[in-house]
Amino acid sequence: MDEARARDVLTAAGLTGGGGGSAEPVLLALGENAVFAVGDLVVKVGREAALLERATRELAVAGWFAASGVPAVRAAEPEPRLVGGHPLTLWHRLPAAVRPAGPEDLAVLLRTVHALPEPPFALPPRDLLGGVERWLRLAGDAVDPADAAYLRSRRDAYADEVAALTPHLPPGPVHGDALPRNVHVGPDGPVLVDLETVSADLREHDLVVMALSRDRYGMPAGEYEAFAAAYGWDVRDWEGCAVLRGARETASCAWGAQHAPGNASARTEFHRRVTSLRTGDPRTRWHSF
Repeated sequence: MDEARARDVLTAAGLTGGGGGSAEPVLLALGENAVFAVGDLVVKVGREAALLERATRELAVAGWFAASGVPAVRAAEPEPRLVGGHPLTLWHRLPAAVRPAGPEDLAVLLRTVHALPEPPFALPPRDLLGGVERWLRLAGDAVDPADAAYLRSRRDAYADEVAALTPHLPPGPVHGDALPRNVHVGPDGPVLVDLETVSADLREHDLVVMALSRDRYGMPAGEYEAFAAAYGWDVRDWEGCAVLRGARETASCAWGAQHAPGNASARTEFHRRVTSLRTGDPRTRWHSF
């Protein structure tokens, strides 16, 4: 799904400047979803109908967080729409950020989420590797079939290892994609955004993301140490960290593949990532695109 297709979905839903007086949509992000600001709303358009269940659960999580007092983005409609084969969800737009989110902001919010009991509805496990097949399918022939086969094999090996892990922390609700970019600091303080990967699983899932950011994405060591101190524990001290980190790397590499067909930067970055995994090089810097 490209921006033009996502805009067609908004038009069909009556969420453009020409329909019902809505403001002209402004693209905020194009990744797993196309995300638009439309007046006082933020609208997320999913890539395919298969993601409708996830969109439904994300809205349920938003309602649960609101009832539990967790600072997080709030839904503007309680159920997703399915428009032209794409799940569409509406959210209240947050006030302008007063500063960038930092590692400590994320750590404090994670402590809040990790203190929650199970919600009144079922949360799935954090299926970290479950999207690999879909992302490779969407990549098509834009990636080398040998690289795709390598990632499938790596996924299968890590799936068994992750299932055998013994956690250090009590399992329970997790955000699932715990990065400062998923925290918005407005006038009332930090709030969590992007709730679609909220799950019930090892709490370590939320902590290994930042360890990988330090190792692969250039996060300064001091920022990582501030995150671990604010949370109260460093996941790198856990014997299962390397396994969960390797699984996350596998997923992050495959995630980039879905953008390869129409994005030259994504193709370049995918090649960089898969080459570093194939050669066992833990030092190659990975980049956003």
